[in-house]
Amino acid sequence: MVEIGSLFSKKLVAGLDIGSSSLKLVEILDTAKGYFLSSFSQTALDRGVIVDGVLREPDALSRKIKGIFKASGCKTKRIVTSLSGHPVIVKRVGFPKMDKEELRDLINDEAEKYLPFDDMEDVNFDFQMLGDSDVNPTQMDVLIVAAKKDIIDRYTDAIEKAGLKALIMDVDSFALETMYETNYDFEEGDIVVLVNIGASMTNINVLKSGGSIFTRDFSMGGTGITEAMREKMGVTFEDAQATILEVGRMDEAGGSKLRKDLIDCAAPVFSEIERSVDYFRSTYMGEYIKRVLVSGGCAKIPGLVGALSQRLDIEAEIVNPFKNISYDKKTFDSAYIEDIGPVAAVGVGLALRRIDDR
Repeated sequence: MVEIGSLFSKKLVAGLDIGSSSLKLVEILDTAKGYFLSSFSQTALDRGVIVDGVLREPDALSRKIKGIFKASGCKTKRIVTSLSGHPVIVKRVGFPKMDKEELRDLINDEAEKYLPFDDMEDVNFDFQMLGDSDVNPTQMDVLIVAAKKDIIDRYTDAIEKAGLKALIMDVDSFALETMYETNYDFEEGDIVVLVNIGASMTNINVLKSGGSIFTRDFSMGGTGITEAMREKMGVTFEDAQATILEVGRMDEAGGSKLRKDLIDCAAPVFSEIERSVDYFRSTYMGEYIKRVLVSGGCAKIPGLVGALSQRLDIEAEIVNPFKNISYDKKTFDSAYIEDIGPVAAVGVGLALRRIDDR
């Protein structure tokens, strides 16, 4: 059985990003010249296989994983994957200063104080000591991550039924953090917000000096935007999806109204992101946010990132998970790399994990 730790692995692994609407498989080599993208594949996942982060149809997922792995040419069967949303609990807690083993015993013995579980025998958890508390010099800040074992087991069993080995169960938000640390320069004290807008889930991770200080997931994303477009246009869900994909290829005259409609349909997602940023600002005394980096399939919706930037009054841009990762230009042309960047961000972060990292 895979552990939800060690979240915080130098043998080669592949990153498998299991979303509610698609799978992304990423393999990155650690070479003498730096990181190198060996393979990237994605495939659609039928609606209903995963609902609110919970795997409902394990056999269907296994078939899709087996298919994407075979098509990818991936060289390793060792997999790092991740959870997000309701199945995973992420909590920042202050503790008196102590060593790692004392802290693990304390969390395990007094879990009900920190985690919403009745029986820790049913739970896998891990933690990372973040350092001294900013508000209490006698305490340290600790990030605790936990998930029910049965949730983890359903995913890992599906992966192993496909002939692969699940070694690490990460968290989407922390995979984004790994991707960011590898690809972006930052100075001490810089605050950056990573926003990943997927099909049914949006992940927010606020980083300070490259490390996570605030996370939030909420159950909204591209599916809700598409459903709103479906209602506005009076068409099927599939036709609304096709229209959204086509908007980016339309000229300004032909696509301006559709672009505006799309941004209007994204308003509920914007509101939740704004609420999260406002909560962070109020909790951390209005610290200056340098920029927002947006990933996920919705980042490619024309005008969305600009509209989000205006809404938050913060500079925003689409993430580039390949800034410091090279690739064979005979295999991947630059236009393809730019196109897949937003949807590859979590998978890249997973693929950058190594078994002996901490």
